[in-house]
Amino acid sequence: MKITDILNPESVVPDLHGSSKPAVLRELADCLVTQHGELRADNLTAVLMERERLGSTAIGDGIAIPHGKSRGVTKILGVFGRHCAGVDFESLDGGPTHLFFTLIAPEESTSLHLKALARVSRLLKDGAFRDRLLKAPDAAEIFRLIKEEDARY
Repeated sequence: MKITDILNPESVVPDLHGSSKPAVLRELADCLVTQHGELRADNLTAVLMERERLGSTAIGDGIAIPHGKSRGVTKILGVFGRHCAGVDFESLDGGPTHLFFTLIAPEESTSLHLKALARVSRLLKDGAFRDRLLKAPDAAEIFRLIKEEDARY
């Protein structure tokens, strides 16, 4: 599985503005809905918030991987968002979260969902790569960087 199988240039949000976990999740859900009109932002946000209630998906180093499963989704969908100022996402290390890679999978998906989570986690573990993402000037460059890094694995 490649990241580019679940992420496209239109699903990169270079400037998230929300100042809370629910607001950021809503922005990420809105991005998915603009590409997949059959989905509803309220439903996606609720799915993501329900997962957050189990424990924060902010894993530290400024990274969060919000994810969930939703009815009506036929394949794994992804959206990448960057919050330049950072937001309190209840990270394991207590720091602000800047980089968000959101995954929505079909309800019956298990192994592909876990493979996608592992792939994203591996992609974002490199500190130099995260720095390049934070400094990229726009969505096109962010996508190019992700595609380039993804090809290395």
